[in-house]
Amino acid sequence: MLPGGLAGAARALADAVAGLLEGSRRGGAGRVGEGAGRGAAAVRDVVTAVATALRSSRSGSPAGADRGASAAATGGSRAPGALLGDLLAAAAPRLPVRTADRLRAAHPGATDDEIADALVARAARLTAAIGAATGGVAAAHWFAPPSLLALPLELGAETLLTAGVEVVLVGELHELYGRPAPGDARARAAAYLASWSARRSVDRAGVAGLGSVLGAAGLRALRRRVTRRLAGAVPAAAPFLLGAAIAGRGNARATEALAERVLADLRPGRG
Repeated sequence: MLPGGLAGAARALADAVAGLLEGSRRGGAGRVGEGAGRGAAAVRDVVTAVATALRSSRSGSPAGADRGASAAATGGSRAPGALLGDLLAAAAPRLPVRTADRLRAAHPGATDDEIADALVARAARLTAAIGAATGGVAAAHWFAPPSLLALPLELGAETLLTAGVEVVLVGELHELYGRPAPGDARARAAAYLASWSARRSVDRAGVAGLGSVLGAAGLRALRRRVTRRLAGAVPAAAPFLLGAAIAGRGNARATEALAERVLADLRPGRG
């Protein structure tokens, strides 16, 4: 179980992702610019949550089965990717993944392929808005445990929010094409998170047999994926030199590339 600070941060992350998705369904994120205000608010909420989690982590509370290895690698404090990976794993069961029936009801008259394309377009708009919002925020806080990464907390928040939106996308694509992960809600969330980490469908990622938790190996893979994504955002800091527009386009392209890989596995006759 996560300590109170980490558990609260995970809830805040899930609530922020749910708010972004709900806002997009009401038509509030039709364009990157329209979604930037909501994205900025979500970034601020998650920055506060990550800062709280960071303080909790530094206080010495254990937050994962392989914390010792992480601490050894970072000189006694947890690496950003490890902490953010744990937060994302804790938030995953609370992310609002809709079933196929709910998706079809929300898109009356559309084919499954058309619904999938709409889901990918929505996720890309949201992650672009998150990137644009982050690119326009001054880097006032720094996420700098003794490791190779010293990053603004805003980039940690962007990484978590973008990942949360993409995990929902991965889950809904699986549900839509009749290949939901097995098990209860927690087990399905863990499988979709592992699928996101591997950038493949649940079956191709080899996680269909997971129980209600990712397990040590799955958490390590997740943390590596989060670390790579976080490291890829580094050029945007100093302070966010690439700017809001470029950060937004980069996020959208990454989301579309993820969806293309997963859809290649899920759509009949492909992959």
